[in-house]
Amino acid sequence: MTYQRLGPRPLDYRPVRYAGSRLTFRGPRRDLGQGYVACLGGTETFGSLIARPWPDLLEAGMGTACVNFGLPNAGPDVFLADEGMLRILQGARAAVLQIPPSMNLANSHYRVHPRRNDRFLSAEAPLRALYPEVDFTEFNFTRHMMQRLETISPERFARLRAAVQRAWVARMRRLITATEAPVILLWMARHAPGTGTEGAGVADDPAFVSRAMLDAIAPRAAATVVAVASAEARAHATQGMHFSPVEESLAASLPGPAAHREAAEALHAPLAGCLTR
Repeated sequence: MTYQRLGPRPLDYRPVRYAGSRLTFRGPRRDLGQGYVACLGGTETFGSLIARPWPDLLEAGMGTACVNFGLPNAGPDVFLADEGMLRILQGARAAVLQIPPSMNLANSHYRVHPRRNDRFLSAEAPLRALYPEVDFTEFNFTRHMMQRLETISPERFARLRAAVQRAWVARMRRLITATEAPVILLWMARHAPGTGTEGAGVADDPAFVSRAMLDAIAPRAAATVVAVASAEARAHATQGMHFSPVEESLAASLPGPAAHREAAEALHAPLAGCLTR
């Protein structure tokens, strides 16, 4: 692997807030008074350790403002709970929504932080009843908790996973509906969606999202783009990324510049079709 040393200063994400929203996005600040495409998503959309994430590349290729509203580890809850964000979505010409993992949302079994959706807050009664032997105060993050619970009992975990997946479908439908402009769904991952109800594992984002779940929300979207990183992009994943030696494992888990270029290229034609309608 390769890395680019930046000295004592990390990559500057130039954080900004927009009027009416409590959320902090990657800058620079953009003019929302003109026509724009809203790019929503998690860590990949935000572009952690990437100088030019896919929204920037998409804008360069389209010649249309593509504003980065990605947030690290975001699920649909963070956008639905922010009134300012919902107003921003209503003013967009179109939106691209990166598919998030299903575990980063509040559901019948547990609560998550309203703005950092990967942060586990508390277990609800159904989860405590399902795993009475577990002390849930030891968990701070949803992924850590889900990994542990699956190890303890795969059979019981299947029931939890199904409940979380149902909540994800309902919440994603709400978010798409709240976006009055055409929505393009973006699957950005190192693997293709599974078949039927089979979803990715806890370590493979978007975790626990199956083909059946995508099919359930697709009718509300204008298009679904599946951008699976090519073998070449995976082979050179960290080339051109900005990270220190202590961030090497994080960099290896994220799509690199080549995967971002491939995602932007895959989005070009569907987005052009939305903007010309």
